[in-house]
Amino acid sequence: MRQEITDHNGERVTHGKERINGVRLHYYTAGSGDPLVLLHGVPKTSYYWRKVVPLLSHEYTVVVPDLRGFGDSEITRNGHDMKTMGDDVAKLMNALGHETYRVVGEDWGATTGLALAAQYPDRVEKLAFLEMIMDGFGLQDWSFLTEENVGNQRWLWHINFYAVPDFPEMLISGKERRYFEHFFKIECHDPAAVPDHAIEEYVRSFSQPGGLQNMLEVYRHPFENAAFFETMTEDKLEMPVLAVGSTHFIGEEVERQMDYVASDVTGETLEWGHQLAEECPDELAEVLLEFMG
Repeated sequence: MRQEITDHNGERVTHGKERINGVRLHYYTAGSGDPLVLLHGVPKTSYYWRKVVPLLSHEYTVVVPDLRGFGDSEITRNGHDMKTMGDDVAKLMNALGHETYRVVGEDWGATTGLALAAQYPDRVEKLAFLEMIMDGFGLQDWSFLTEENVGNQRWLWHINFYAVPDFPEMLISGKERRYFEHFFKIECHDPAAVPDHAIEEYVRSFSQPGGLQNMLEVYRHPFENAAFFETMTEDKLEMPVLAVGSTHFIGEEVERQMDYVASDVTGETLEWGHQLAEECPDELAEVLLEFMG
């Protein structure tokens, strides 16, 4: 059963919805102070950050949206490229009255945050980029069936599978619980760190009408995303960027990714797997608080 999300005082977070770029986005907020937005990855929702929020809300006004088509945000048939999704977050923060803010993103939420920072560099004060590889900068290479990828347990075979129109929907539909539970566990260093209620919440998102297709659409803009990120190598981000990898998944490659597109990069590697906010919320929060200052 889904747990209630609370702040550092044990008070319930405040939920809201705003229509942004034609899509109604759900979000929740907690705490007070300078704004800090947390962006979830795939296949997750804003529920992913529930353990971290109370560790940050004593210092920041934490804003946690469901990306378009995820969680309790509206299902949509388009706009799942990183440039559009980054713009969604910028306009949501503007609607909430936040002109400048800090950004933390993980997995596809990391590249969403990166696209946000590229489009609105005057609004993003600091960016934390967690456990992700950019389209065009190695993400597809990690999907290849090679001895190195399989041996390092980093074979991202699903990148190509999800990019195929319609076929993944047919094969996964009706099997969401079994499929995504396996996915979460295999990417963790500590599989027990992701409880059943979290998996059920994520599966709820992708089991609703159109939910699975919305999730898969994120993977179907590789060339568009790659072209966008390529422009950033010539005009690098100037704000401080924290690149956080996990020893047992993407690791130090996260820092190398950010070196392509940012000029002020600090690297950090945590001794866990891909699901950092589930596996090590206290360590992650400590690193974020130190960086965000």
